[in-house]
Amino acid sequence: MHLLILLTMTNHPKAIWFFGLSGSGKSTLANKLVTRMFDNGQNSFLLDGDIIRTGINNNLGFSREDRKENVRRIAEMCKILLQVDVIPIVAAITPYESDRLMIQNILGKDNIILMHVSCPLEECEKRDPKGLYKKARKGEIPNFTGVSDVFELPKLNHLIIETNEKSIKNCLDKALEHLEESKQEITNRI
Repeated sequence: MHLLILLTMTNHPKAIWFFGLSGSGKSTLANKLVTRMFDNGQNSFLLDGDIIRTGINNNLGFSREDRKENVRRIAEMCKILLQVDVIPIVAAITPYESDRLMIQNILGKDNIILMHVSCPLEECEKRDPKGLYKKARKGEIPNFTGVSDVFELPKLNHLIIETNEKSIKNCLDKALEHLEESKQEITNRI
């Protein structure tokens, strides 16, 4: 599938934001998408929540206020990248619906595609690539999404990618199909 994300038709790219529980497959999908875009000659940049928290957001904890600020800063980085025609691809838990609305307000609803990477908590815990769920269950990590803090299911009409039911390749294909449909929708409005 050839991917031309809105650069040629509308002269500006959209941000792509994968959100979901830890271990759901957000980073895996985001990395695959960045690779696919690079192969297609698209300028994109990965903003992975885990990496950002070790750098620019290393002063933030996991309280609701700190999570909101984490998401706000990532959205502001997306805004800068969009201004220079680079497609930001984000992988961040983003557990609160109010924060997802804030992202849309910062970037503009037409400038972002939010994709819920859905995977049951039990499966995420089985995957647990960093051992975080085990630590959270022992009380070593406070405010951990899915264990001691909530993950609010999206009420907005976002694409849902179910990583427990399909292969990563199939999930990426579904995301790419959605991006192509979004491109056509915008093109038809022009």
